[in-house]
Amino acid sequence: MIIVVDFGSQTTHLIARRIKEYGALSELVTPQKAIRTIRLKEPDGIILSGGPASVYEQGSPQIEKEIFDLGIPILGICYGMQLMSKIHGGRVVSGKKEYGPARLSLKSAAKELTAGKALPDKFTVWMSHGDEVKKPFIGAKILGSTDDVPYAYVGDVKNKLYGVQFHPEVEHTENGEVILKNFLSICGESVTNVPLSVPTLVKNIRKKVGDHYVIGALSGGVDSTVASVLMTEAIGEKFIPVYVDTGLMRYDTDEHIEKIFSHLKAKPITVKVKTEMFKRLKGITDPEDKRKAIGKLFIDTFDSEVKKLAGQGKHIKFLMQGTIYSDVIESRGTKHSANIKSHHNVGGLPKKMNLKLIEPVRQFYKDEVRKLGVMLKLPQEFVMKQPFPGPGYGVRIRGEITRERLASEIKADQIVMEELKFANVLDKVFISFSVMTGAMSTAVKGDGRHFGEVVALRIVESRDVMTATWARLPYDVLQKISSRIVNEIPEVSRVVYDISTKPPATMEWE
Repeated sequence: MIIVVDFGSQTTHLIARRIKEYGALSELVTPQKAIRTIRLKEPDGIILSGGPASVYEQGSPQIEKEIFDLGIPILGICYGMQLMSKIHGGRVVSGKKEYGPARLSLKSAAKELTAGKALPDKFTVWMSHGDEVKKPFIGAKILGSTDDVPYAYVGDVKNKLYGVQFHPEVEHTENGEVILKNFLSICGESVTNVPLSVPTLVKNIRKKVGDHYVIGALSGGVDSTVASVLMTEAIGEKFIPVYVDTGLMRYDTDEHIEKIFSHLKAKPITVKVKTEMFKRLKGITDPEDKRKAIGKLFIDTFDSEVKKLAGQGKHIKFLMQGTIYSDVIESRGTKHSANIKSHHNVGGLPKKMNLKLIEPVRQFYKDEVRKLGVMLKLPQEFVMKQPFPGPGYGVRIRGEITRERLASEIKADQIVMEELKFANVLDKVFISFSVMTGAMSTAVKGDGRHFGEVVALRIVESRDVMTATWARLPYDVLQKISSRIVNEIPEVSRVVYDISTKPPATMEWE
């Protein structure tokens, strides 16, 4: 077993997921409970996660120094490595902040770490840190460096204490899987691959729901679709899927929803609330406030539908949502994690609700949900549907949402999707969309001055949503998208392309 001490990183759960995938048991614990749990469980290894705090920040999460005297292999990741250095004879300073890709060069001593597969001499790693180790913990030698970080990879091989400034658990770190598997081997864990289990998920749903009815929020995305199919497998007709048409969903959602309803063999329930949505969003400009307003309307709508169904003898106890783990962690899912944004189905929900939540895929990442979709034999167009936020275009329009700006966003988004499909690259990117930025810029249209809004394009490659890099599209494709948007949408003055990685940027623009 591996104990993962959670210092609040956005990717702490991802560490535990990797360990589970490689066939070892893991348990997440808070720093406050770490030593007690370690003494009780006697794990084979300990991983100290990253986190948003500085090790010298008042109130930052700490851990007892005695952890180094237990004779258990330890791997510190980012904040975890910095904390190891701070409390075990090293020194940490507020150094050069670094987010995104960096090139790691290994020293010859690093070969001692390869209890499993050997690592190449150079490879790309993913950074996200503000502090910097100037002197590593006692006994540690440099195993790898980047151009900006000398102590990017350190280790005390004799005592099996290791630290990495980068994140081996994220998709975009090359050989991250090898590093984690090698650490498991050092801990004496056998490394295998463990498959997902649909029967286990279905069994858990039946146990929780019992004989009650469940109403479900179906948005058309892969998360809510897979969650809905799992619910149908578990409780059949006692699951009632509902599509709430806010007017903010992607232009092709209605047609896609009908296909899903047909696949579920469910009687479709569609509730149109576009007029009410505009009323509630009037004058709201803050993204968090928009998310909460949209979340509140969703709950009010479902409460209304529950009352109607009760009149038909169907008494609903649960509301199903397609929440996945990236939604949870960005909405401050753990004690020490930062609140990035309130997803409408997590932090955007009102505190008092009449229904209990059931979220079948809450503990999974996007790529895992897609694997479940394949296992459930869903059509490819369901499984590979591009992610689209629950609040829809509401979070892709900066500032107040008006009918005119919504129409411009819908048209721009449609152009993006059409041109990527025409260029045969749509299925090669993870997510692609336009943003009404709220920024204004001068343009020349028809030999006259035009002062219009700037549209940003966000097109990225990712697998699990926790990290992402911008798509290197051919210039002629970008040119075609830009020309069409500026020419076909009178209110737009120019188009810009977002080349930010995650981190530091998030997927969306709020």
